[in-house]
Amino acid sequence: MRFCYAHRRFTLYPDNLNSWDLQPDSYNAAFLKKAKAIGFDALEVGAEVIEKTGGSERQVKAFGKRLADAGLPIGCVRAGGTLTDAKHGPQNQARQLKAIQYAGWVGAEVVNGALSAPARYPGHPAGSKPGSQYGWPVSQDSSRDARMYDYEALAKALQAACDRAGAVGVNISVEVHQNSLVDNSWSGQLIHKMVGRKNFGLNPDLGNVYWNYDVPEESSDDSITKLAPISVYWHCKNLFRVYHPENSRSVYLRVPLPDGEIDYRFAMSAMHGAGYKGFMAIEGAWAGDQFHGDQKSLEYSKGIWSELEGGTRDRAKRA
Repeated sequence: MRFCYAHRRFTLYPDNLNSWDLQPDSYNAAFLKKAKAIGFDALEVGAEVIEKTGGSERQVKAFGKRLADAGLPIGCVRAGGTLTDAKHGPQNQARQLKAIQYAGWVGAEVVNGALSAPARYPGHPAGSKPGSQYGWPVSQDSSRDARMYDYEALAKALQAACDRAGAVGVNISVEVHQNSLVDNSWSGQLIHKMVGRKNFGLNPDLGNVYWNYDVPEESSDDSITKLAPISVYWHCKNLFRVYHPENSRSVYLRVPLPDGEIDYRFAMSAMHGAGYKGFMAIEGAWAGDQFHGDQKSLEYSKGIWSELEGGTRDRAKRA
């Protein structure tokens, strides 16, 4: 298993930055040295960051080389957003194609995207303000409310992206994500079958399945068992759920991978059993000492993978 740093906090004194508002120069020597020392193999970088290099082939390649020279090549280019929403879909499709070009230039393996749209109903509890888009009995643009023509339109857009990506040796990943058409295992299986491209797969983010509703609609163990064979990238985070039944509301607390309610030993075993070859992307801490929390997650994951690989070698020797 290789480990990609999908950091969600970007703090190293004197800098304290929002991970969604980074500049290319934010990936400075101090940050790269620390992330490499922790033990990561690659970075997940947003297409919006790469675009700020100037966006030319020369500029993008130079940015990618600088990270690779520090021992942290770009493993994944992140380019999310709904592809089927009438207002935002066209621009997000164009952005995805640009991300594919960037990925080809820097040698990234995958372009990953969640398919959620901005909240459309101000005042509605499920999406009225940042941080409230999950943990309610309803979810915007969910698979529960979708029709087949929604998936047909999505499959068409993803096929076009896969065809473009195939020409430059890049995979396309759809992240299982709250507030989107692909928010659980059955919808992931459906879109995988409909797209039907060898370079297409899922990102089975179990945290997103867990916190989508006030009461999770499927178990993490069932979800990963079904999605592991069709996965090409993997976001990993863990949570505690605090349920308030009187309000039909759950609040979720982010914690390092060994400390939450999702069983990552089971999940990694499922991925190992499916022969998964992609990155395990540690989706890092939101608050506190990100490097302490994210190193804890990484060391835990490496330990489990080492056990799984050791078991495989032992069985091979006995055979």
